[in-house]
Amino acid sequence: MDQAQARSWLATAVAEARAGLAEGGIPIGAALYGSDGTLLGRGHNRRVQDDDPSMHAETSAFRAAGRQRSYRGTTMVTTLSPCWYCSGLVRQFGISRVVIGEAATFHGGHDWLAEHGVEILLLDDPECVGMMRAFIKDNQALWNEDIGE
Repeated sequence: MDQAQARSWLATAVAEARAGLAEGGIPIGAALYGSDGTLLGRGHNRRVQDDDPSMHAETSAFRAAGRQRSYRGTTMVTTLSPCWYCSGLVRQFGISRVVIGEAATFHGGHDWLAEHGVEILLLDDPECVGMMRAFIKDNQALWNEDIGE
């Protein structure tokens, strides 16, 4: 996957992260794209808004995509390295590629995904890093809750 396409798709996830932050939630966004480049679903972390600990950004995008016959060839785009829960979702359903905005503030399960054949593209996007660093600084207790600490 080329960098230009990855960054274009990341913009969808960043818009979702901003929406989550504006709602008083955790600024992590995601989008699921089909093998033909069609946007299948998008979403953001809604743990706070929905009082649902399972509603991570990747889960939200996955649910918004609805049932697919197969997830092979799809790409999950996320502003932050996926946690173990979301990494499990990627493996369980055979999502082929994960584009990650950043892993500086949180290094989730993307190395494990790569070891199991999932293509990983880490963009080290400064906007994603800045948004998460500011959030963590101002909301340490909520962030710790989100990552299970």
